[in-house]
Order: sequence, then structure tokens, then C-alpha cells
Amino acid sequence: MKLLFADSGGPPVTAQERDKPWLIRTYAGHSTAKASNALYRGNLAKGQTGLSVAFDLPTQTGYDSDHVLARGEVGKVGVPVCHLGDMRTLFDQIPLEQMNTSMTINATAPWLLSLYIAVAEEQGADISKLQGTVQNDLIKEYLSRGTYICPPKPSLRMIADVAEYCYTNVPKWNPMNVCSYHLQEAGATPEQELAYALGTAIAVLDELRPRVPAEDFPRLVGRISFFVNAGIRFVTEMCKMRAFVDLWDEICAERYGVEDAKYRRFRYGVQVNSLGLTEQQPENNVYRILIEMLAVTLSKKARARAVQLPAWNEALGLPRPWDQQWSMRMQQIMAFETDLLEYGDLFDGNPVVDAKVEELKEGARAELANLESMGGAIAAIDYMKSRLVESNADRVGGIERGDTTVVGVNKFTQTEPSPLMGEDGGIMVVDPGVEADQIERLNAWRAERDEDAVQAALADLRSAAAEGRNVMPASIAAAKAGATTGEWSGVMRAVHGQYRGPTGVSKSVSNKTEGLDDIRAAVDAVSDSLGRRLKFLVGKPGLDGHSNGAEQIAFRARDCGMDISYEGIRLTPAEIVEAAKTEEAHVIGLSILSGSHIPLIREVMDRLRAEGLDHIPVLVGGIIPDDDAQTLLSYGVTRVYTPKDFELNRIMMDIVTVADPKSIAAE
Repeated sequence: MKLLFADSGGPPVTAQERDKPWLIRTYAGHSTAKASNALYRGNLAKGQTGLSVAFDLPTQTGYDSDHVLARGEVGKVGVPVCHLGDMRTLFDQIPLEQMNTSMTINATAPWLLSLYIAVAEEQGADISKLQGTVQNDLIKEYLSRGTYICPPKPSLRMIADVAEYCYTNVPKWNPMNVCSYHLQEAGATPEQELAYALGTAIAVLDELRPRVPAEDFPRLVGRISFFVNAGIRFVTEMCKMRAFVDLWDEICAERYGVEDAKYRRFRYGVQVNSLGLTEQQPENNVYRILIEMLAVTLSKKARARAVQLPAWNEALGLPRPWDQQWSMRMQQIMAFETDLLEYGDLFDGNPVVDAKVEELKEGARAELANLESMGGAIAAIDYMKSRLVESNADRVGGIERGDTTVVGVNKFTQTEPSPLMGEDGGIMVVDPGVEADQIERLNAWRAERDEDAVQAALADLRSAAAEGRNVMPASIAAAKAGATTGEWSGVMRAVHGQYRGPTGVSKSVSNKTEGLDDIRAAVDAVSDSLGRRLKFLVGKPGLDGHSNGAEQIAFRARDCGMDISYEGIRLTPAEIVEAAKTEEAHVIGLSILSGSHIPLIREVMDRLRAEGLDHIPVLVGGIIPDDDAQTLLSYGVTRVYTPKDFELNRIMMDIVTVADPKSIAAE
């Protein structure tokens, strides 16, 4: 029997007595299915024990790579998967029956799972043995991440379709990750994160309950999993996880009558907080990632089932394979070198921990009751969105004022140059030629498939969606026939319509105007010079749904007295320019976090010139390398901001300055 090292004060501990480590993953995918497959196989060879697939934004939002909205977005933040051939390539030489695969996919979850099942069947896998997860949480997409397609009610029905199908055919598969990760990224307090995630789970289970026999419902409840965020306040975050465990057990027992404790377990995967990673002194992010991992591994009672860690350089751009390896080694050292897994829970009976857990549970129960009084999570989407924007404003304001310390950002800012950056800027850049190559493969796929079979499969899918039948069988048939992601989504858009979620930014000034008097006076003065209220248009071109930055800019500009125009995410350059023309904007602010700033901003600037609107100053914010910033300035952009520009009041004064007719005349 193999012996492990033990503390000097006790006997050796046998390997059989150690807890099994959590699944070790890295969230990965980029460029093409072939390149991503090579990355996956490399990571598995290095000791990764599960896959976590990142899809590009066109795939997430249901567009083929050649759609106008996909321009500049293909392969940037994940892998493009347009059809069965792409999925086949993505998992080439990876036996799916033996793999545990997490797919971060929501609006198109039924479709991507259908492609996955079709590939597994081609490999000869027993479908009933497949293990993994589709995120499949649309409510949080309306609140924070923005990759939704259809309205809430039909989207909820499709979530239930996946769960019902998996319960019967793929029983080891988790049909949904209730995802609080992006809620925290959007500003949620721990109590809000608990309540909004649990409220989402309740909405899904209420939808599912009538679909299965009562005696089987507890087993279906047991397949619902969660995906959470762990921030830097790791004591609070660890207590939050223990609160999640208690509250989920309480809901399953009291609301749904689940008697078997194993079906009431709070099963979750985690990625620690990417929002807290800094562009400044990025090497500090290694410590942040490690500390945040402690919150979800130290407490055995509330330990994650799967962990994926961001890389130290994700505030700069796409991590390289070595960067991902470094984060994976962090997990492996914790799991295999330390003695963490040799002990029971370290916090049971701790009065400080117990008190904090009870405080969080009390706050979460109060907010859950508030959601229930509104009719549940679906009915409360507008309310939750506005609360998140307000909470995020408090978070941002705390960093600006220095109430919240962020090392290297607003304190201890003197630094030596980082030797980790290297000649490549410390990140990987996707080859711009990837998009054209992907489109060429897509066209070849369409040319070679049986078009009659595809149209027949899509017609059946349309009937299933319109009649309220479970869409999974028809989706799998369409996948095997050769239909594409855009075609599947096109059917759903045609049947259910397309949705635009709330922005969370009202026209009314908030009560957070303290310290803004000088800026408000400057806005008034410039407005007088302009002859009307300074009009600031905030736009998000492309498919990037991470709207937190744009929302906070619009929120602050409104409180500074500007007339703001912000219509939310997913706008084409043409729509933005038309809005600038119609609303007679004085300044345009554009936010892009997906790495697609070069082609999208170039098109905006070209269209402004064509309309004779190139006199309007354009400000751009996003994760933008220095060389790209110079390129944007050469296009005529007036200012470029990156995550290091965290002082929103300085940006507000920049808006006033560039809008001032006197400044324009001087230039």
C-alpha cells in the first residue's frame, strides 16, 4: 500500500483515506476546432482531469461564422462550432465516454449538446454513460453576460427540455449549471449572489416538476448543479459557499419534499473571480487566484466538485498554453502536495464562521422572499438587473475613493517592469486569418451536405418548437443531418422571437452624486455652450455581452448631468452610427471586451466619415493592447481606455473636454 507523507506528529496516512480531488479544468478554446483540440489534448496530457469548453461569441449567440454580426468575433473568446464537422474536429482522439466535459453555453445549449451527443454516437459511446455539464442558464444571461437569444419564457422551456431529455437518456449529465459566477462579476453582493442564483434554480425546478413522475423528481433535482464565483474576500466567500449548501438543502427539502440527502447536495463547479484581475502589476494576479481558490477548497462541507482557474494575464488578453499550465499546476499542488484532502471540515463548530454563514443566509432569504413576492425570478428580471447595476456602482466607487484597496491599482503602485511580459506582450493573439478560413470550411460543409435532409430536419425542429414538444430529439436529428448553428437558432428566433434584455440604467439620477459637483458644473457649462444638454451615446458594437463597464460609464455620466443614450448590447456599427445621427450625439463612447475592437471600431469610424459625422469625438474602452490603442487612434478615435483607467470621474471630465466647442475650435 502506497504511503503519503504525513505530519511529523502523527502516523502516515494511506492514499485510500484521502478525499478524491476535485475535477481539474482550464476554461479553454480559441481560433479553430483543430487548434482547440490540440490545446485540450495537451492539457489532458499535463494532468487536467476534465474539459471546459469556451465557445466564441457567434456560437454562443446563435450565429454562423459568416453572419454580419460575427464579423471580427470568430475564434476570439472561444472556439467556433458551426456544425457537426466542427464538433467532430474539436473532440478528435478524445473518447467522450471517458471524459467529463463542461460546456459554457446557454442560449444554444440544446444545440451544442445535440452536436456533442451526435459526435459521441459516432465514436461508439454509450450515451447513457456521458458525463458533463451544459451551463444552460438564461436568466443570468439577461442579468449579466448577454448571450441570450429568445424571451425568458420559451428560454425557460428549452432549459427544461434539456433537463427532461437528459433525465431519460443521459442520466449522468448535468443539464444545467445555475450560474452565479457572472452575477458577482456584475456587482452582486454575496446575499444577492445567493438569492438570485437560488431564485433561478427555483424557477427551473418549478418548470420541470410537472414534466416527470413525482417519484422521479428528486433524482432530477439531484442533477441540477451550480457554477459559482469566488472573490478575494475569501473568508466571506467560504462562508457564502457554506450558506449555499445549507440553503439549497433547505429549499430541496421544504419546497420540493426531497427526502434523500444525496439529491439535496449542493454540487458546484467554480472559476475564481476574473473581474478582480488587474492590468497593472499583472503578476500579482497569481496570488489573487490562489487565495480565491482557498474559499472553494478549504471547507470540506462546501468544497467544489470542479475548479477552473483563470490565468494571471487574462486582464491583458488571451492566455498562452504556458499561462494555463501555470494555473493548472496551482490546483495540482493544492490537491496532491498539501495535506488538505486528508482531513474533515476545518470550520465545523467555528463560532465566527457560523455567525457569518447565518448572516448571509438571513440576507439571502430576505431577498428570495422579495423575488417570490414579485412572482419569481422570471418576473423579477428588471428588478434584479437594476440592483446589480447599483451594487456594481458601489463597488466601483469604493475603488475610486480608495475605500477598497486594490494592490497595484489604487495603492502600492510603484513597480518594476514585469519580466513575464516578453516580446509577445504576455498574451496570445488570434490570427486574423482564422475568420476567413472558418468561413471557407463552413461554405464547404454546406456545399457537401444533403440539403433536402437538412431542410426536412429543420422543418421538424420548427414544428417541435411551435407545438411545445421537447426540442432535443429534433435538434439531434438536425445535427446529424448537417444543419448549422445559425440555422438552428434561426428556427428558434422565428418561432419564439428575439429578446432585448433590460440595461439596468434608468434615465433618473441616482442618490450617488456625492463628490460630483465640479463635474456637474462643468457639464452645465459645456451644455450652455452647446445650446442644449450634452448628449453622450454609449454603444456596445458586436456580440460582446459583458456590459458592466458600459453600464457604469452610462450610470456615472447620467449622475454627472449628461443626457445619456444607452440601448444595451449587441449593436451593429451601422446601428450605432444611425443612433448618433438621429439623436445628434455630441460624444460617442464604445465598449468592447471581446478583442474585436480593431475591425468593429474601424467600421464605426468609416461609417461616421461616410455620414459626415467624423466631427463627433469617439472614446473607446476595453481590453486593448498598447499597439492596438495606437491603431485605434490612427483611425480617428479620440481617447482609448483600458482596465487601468478605473477613475470614472476622470473619464467624465474627458467627455466634457472633448465635447466643449472651445476645445474643438482650439484643435
